[in-house]
Amino acid sequence: MSAAPEIDATFESNGFTEELAPGPIGGPGAWRGPDVAKRADEWTYALSAAEIRELDDAMQRTRTSQILDVDKAAFDLPTLAGTLAEIKHQLLEGRGFVLIRGVPVADYSLEESARVYWGIGMHLGTARSQNAKGHLLGHVCNLGDHLDPFGNPAKARIYQTRDRQLFHTDSTDFVGLLCLQKSKSGGESSISSSIAIHDEIYRRDRTLWEEMYKPFWRDRRGEVPPGKKDYYPMAVFHYYAGKLSTIYSRDYIESCQRFDEVPPLTDSQTAALNMFDEMSESPEFRLDMAFEPGDIQFLHNHQILHARAGFEDWPEIERRRHLLRLWLCPDNGRPLPDSMLERYLKIDIGDRGGIIGGNTELNVPLEPV
Repeated sequence: MSAAPEIDATFESNGFTEELAPGPIGGPGAWRGPDVAKRADEWTYALSAAEIRELDDAMQRTRTSQILDVDKAAFDLPTLAGTLAEIKHQLLEGRGFVLIRGVPVADYSLEESARVYWGIGMHLGTARSQNAKGHLLGHVCNLGDHLDPFGNPAKARIYQTRDRQLFHTDSTDFVGLLCLQKSKSGGESSISSSIAIHDEIYRRDRTLWEEMYKPFWRDRRGEVPPGKKDYYPMAVFHYYAGKLSTIYSRDYIESCQRFDEVPPLTDSQTAALNMFDEMSESPEFRLDMAFEPGDIQFLHNHQILHARAGFEDWPEIERRRHLLRLWLCPDNGRPLPDSMLERYLKIDIGDRGGIIGGNTELNVPLEPV
């Protein structure tokens, strides 16, 4: 462990002053995988038969409405709403993740499953666009391409492949996944607490911890908002209003090196990223979970990193692995610093996150595209 050097209290990131945390953050969000794995009942919620009927009733009542027009009030859940409010609080102020089990997807059409999932999501926040096409409902499935971020980075998003997905965060407050069908093998979900990793880096190497508060150049992978460049600088760790928010994707940092004008990663940056990745992947920090059809995982991106194992799919298209994804913005989320504007575009509580391009029109696709 390196000695703790004298460090400045702030850094400049893209013209904004980046505040350093005073030290380890701790709290319920700083969990480690082996510990929470022993207490799965604390973060797993099984829907009761009565709650499933309530969801079905709400779905049937709203079937004549476009999914895009269904909000929390329309998808009224007289008893389950209280539980979802508690889950929302746990996402924001607690361990930052939950697994809901029991949505009867085998009894539903794809549209019916999507309607139930959308309705649950509306009790946690409003939907945000997941790509420049304006998709408010994402389809996580193999579309046949392996990702080649250096050869053609705009061709495919990695969630549309069978490839292993590295630990990262998404550009929204909450991300949710509903499992419709499992793969033949593999595809397990893994999550880690970015707070726990932040605190351990602080203990092990203060210099590398400091590096993660400095900007890294990141690739937009072809999804460029109006008036923006193909790349932008942003730190990994952001400490603001007493909260640590982490935004990370090493793939996008490394593919940004394709631009001649972007400076190469320094040795210190690479060492900091390596330590961050090693901890995220380590069994000391990581929690693995296998989805069953009808499972919904919700994560708070600002404090949870997520990854996915590579998988083998079924040869029949109708049996392929298929998950539905929501990006959600709660009305009572944490404040974010101005230094995150390059990615979020807006940081207003209740109205931020997502990906918007020059011709984006919001829509809810019911088939993978």
